[in-house]
Amino acid sequence: MKIEDIRELLKDKRVIEEINKHLWIESQKAGYSIGIERATDEWIRLYAEGWMRYHMPQRYQDKRKGR
Repeated sequence: MKIEDIRELLKDKRVIEEINKHLWIESQKAGYSIGIERATDEWIRLYAEGWMRYHMPQRYQDKRKGR
């Protein structure tokens, strides 16, 4: 995923909510706060593509085709 795509994705309020959920869940599992940076990195690496495919299907297809 390109940095421009990540920046655009992070402007979406729904993405920020998902990252905050990830932060909370993973912090609960760890027993301490994993920090917003780690939560963001993990969420982007593990879930961003699937989230885009589900919530932005047309845009995701355009990105995959290089448009």
